[in-house]
Amino acid sequence: MASLPNKLAIGTSCLGQNPSHTLDRKIQAAAQQGFSGLEIVYGDLEHYSTLNSLPITTGAKQIRQLSDDLGISIISIAPFENFEGSKTPLQDRLSVAAHWLDIGRLLGATYLQIPSQYGINCIGDEAVIVSEMQQLADLASSVSPVISIAYEPLSWGVYYSTWDDALRLTKLVNRDNFGLCLDTFHEVTKLWASPFEASGVYPNGPEKLADSLRRAVTEIPLEKIFYLQLSDAERFDPPFSKSHPWYLEGEAPEFTWSKHARPFPLETEMGGYTPVTDVVRAWIVETGFKGWVSMEIFDRRMRDEAYRPEIAAERGWKSWERVQSALNDDPRV
Repeated sequence: MASLPNKLAIGTSCLGQNPSHTLDRKIQAAAQQGFSGLEIVYGDLEHYSTLNSLPITTGAKQIRQLSDDLGISIISIAPFENFEGSKTPLQDRLSVAAHWLDIGRLLGATYLQIPSQYGINCIGDEAVIVSEMQQLADLASSVSPVISIAYEPLSWGVYYSTWDDALRLTKLVNRDNFGLCLDTFHEVTKLWASPFEASGVYPNGPEKLADSLRRAVTEIPLEKIFYLQLSDAERFDPPFSKSHPWYLEGEAPEFTWSKHARPFPLETEMGGYTPVTDVVRAWIVETGFKGWVSMEIFDRRMRDEAYRPEIAAERGWKSWERVQSALNDDPRV
């Protein structure tokens, strides 16, 4: 079987979501399974540091050492949420960002991962957002080693919910250390997958997704794809509504979906049904992308204390093998 050229990482929240699933155990599970990289979730690092009565800076140094000892790279610290367009003072936000960047450097992270703004009460003036992002990127490059900003368009993002939007912002920010983190979940739940349709698919979803993927191959500069994230989604059966037990007033349906029903790619036995392979074919094979690929899922089953990080790591690795096998079976590749 021909293999994709990309190194595989995994987000630490994808390795267990119960307080008993400690960060050090999750890292060991990922390394033992063969993962090459990690996205360190700030909350996981905070929890580890608190459990061990450590300042978070010391916790970061210990996690960096553990990762080095296990031969696994830390690619990002994530997710730095709701930065741009917030109505809180910019200097306060930049001060928090400086702390995250300091922690990122202690970890040896290449990227600070930023999901697009999803708070409803935010500023939509693009000139303001561009200026704020330029200041953040400049802050991230003002100290060596430079950290790059990997901006991720969320499907429920208020102003930047597609790669087209995020690419426009990237070009306006115009900084070498500002680029994209593209996630299959957001691509498919914005364009193709519907929580409201019995079929699980928007009526014009296949056409919209195919068009987006065709354009992505030619329109996104390869150097601006910093890394990719992969996950799947479970079909809602019955379709999502206010009577659904996961329904939360005021929360975007895609956000609810993401938190509860987002398994590893091609885990059909867990309800996964989206065309992840089509997205991977476009974003990796057709673009020639050779950078990091990270598994980023949110599976409600992982909240159980009895769930084991080792099982999660095994699931993630098998999923990557399935994706590659599906591409090998595709006559278009």
